[in-house]
Amino acid sequence: MKLRFPHVHTAEETAEVARLAAEIWREYYVSIITAEQIEYMLDKYQSVPAITQQIHHQGYEYYLIHNGEGATVGYMSARQEEGKLFLSKFYIGKEYRGRSYASQALAFLEKLCQERNLTHIWLTVNRDNASSIAVYKRKGFRTLREQMADIGNGFVMDDFIMEKEIPVP
Repeated sequence: MKLRFPHVHTAEETAEVARLAAEIWREYYVSIITAEQIEYMLDKYQSVPAITQQIHHQGYEYYLIHNGEGATVGYMSARQEEGKLFLSKFYIGKEYRGRSYASQALAFLEKLCQERNLTHIWLTVNRDNASSIAVYKRKGFRTLREQMADIGNGFVMDDFIMEKEIPVP
């Protein structure tokens, strides 16, 4: 099934991203980080005001992920940084995982890189997120280093930084 990746522009689309974030994060991250950290991060990074700020003042582009039946199955956000694409958020709803949607979404981002002459996609992933790390490795990402970032309120993000080289035609 061919996916579509509409660019998030409207307040309604931003609210849809925030709703998806809350649903997906609460389901997925509960086995990786505490419920308190999930709620803190949702408010700080994935609330409507936070997403709006990222889009309008920090250079982030958000994309919804729609399947061929018109359902919104996930979302992603990225921004250009120093000739590379930083994949900040990449989430697919539980009921849609395992259907090659991640592969199609990453192919979309690779094409975006080629169109913009960007040489790499890089991302951060929680070091305990084994399933996502495995997907990224299968898709050609390599681990560059570890990073621990203090995000406030006594919470940290304990991540791997991964990167994939993109051949630019």
